Amino acid sequence: MWRVIRSELILAILAGIDEAGFGPTLGPLVVTGVAFRVPDDRLDACLWNTLRESCCDSIRHVKRRLVIADSKKLHRPRVGLGVLERTALVMLAVAGHRPNSLRSLVDLLAPGRGEHLDQYPWYAGRDVAIPVSGSIGDFGPQANAVRRDCKAHQVALHGVYAEPLSVGAFNRMVTSTKNKAVVLLGLAMRVVDRILRSAPDEKVRFLVDRLGGRTHYRPALTTSFPTFELQILEESSTRSAYRLKSVPRQCDIEFVTRGDGKHFPVALASIYSKYLRELHMHAFNTYWSTRVPGLKPTAGYYTDAQRWLQDVSGELQSSNIDRTILVRDR
Repeated sequence: MWRVIRSELILAILAGIDEAGFGPTLGPLVVTGVAFRVPDDRLDACLWNTLRESCCDSIRHVKRRLVIADSKKLHRPRVGLGVLERTALVMLAVAGHRPNSLRSLVDLLAPGRGEHLDQYPWYAGRDVAIPVSGSIGDFGPQANAVRRDCKAHQVALHGVYAEPLSVGAFNRMVTSTKNKAVVLLGLAMRVVDRILRSAPDEKVRFLVDRLGGRTHYRPALTTSFPTFELQILEESSTRSAYRLKSVPRQCDIEFVTRGDGKHFPVALASIYSKYLRELHMHAFNTYWSTRVPGLKPTAGYYTDAQRWLQDVSGELQSSNIDRTILVRDR
């Protein structure tokens, strides 16, 4: 449960949203929103600058400050999961949360969604202890440093809101909508709604990494938030910005290209989406390695997924597993 921060300051919510796993053939799609409470007059401020004493956007400074950057920069074969995992767990610790497993993390970030795990043989009755990286060590001191920096600048982590979508559910939704980009946008709108409900009185600014390459979001916004009056601020090749108003509330939402490289909350959202997906894939690969000796793990992306499916073809036939819960249709 996320704690509600009370203050005499006029506070607003600055939130970032990003996804991981839109393109792969195997494993879940995850969309996450990260929301911070900030002083209203600093809603447009750069959090990398505000929290520069404790945070940075470059992996070169990982030993001194907490790295908040595009998850693709933090999780690569030569880097491993450690840097990304440390950032995810340190920021949760800043807010007083210490999940110790995949299931406890899902319960924290996506309450009620953990039930989907037991619908799949590779997750059912299983869990993944975290951290999975042996290189993290004690991150308490770093969490304290970030907490002090946040307090000094009246910044607080309001919450992390994830929407993990498993393969079976993904396939059902794609069959219904005929478009996986629509499915992705629907998950993002659910995250927006959760954040709005968590802060019913504050002004909110959303920064969303552009979803599926589209530039027009008015239909999705008016359908998802029919009680709000919508104003188009800009629709261009790099930025689509809107204002939602419902007395006395105001919500600005911007869809921007490469948002995870431009905005601190979007970068952090990309980290949580990637981390949740990687934990799911860790459980997935662990299960299948016990069924097929010598099986090489997969990240689930198309080319390697085809190799993996060929390697497990015999086991798939003998176990009679429904392919629609294993392989994405699109």
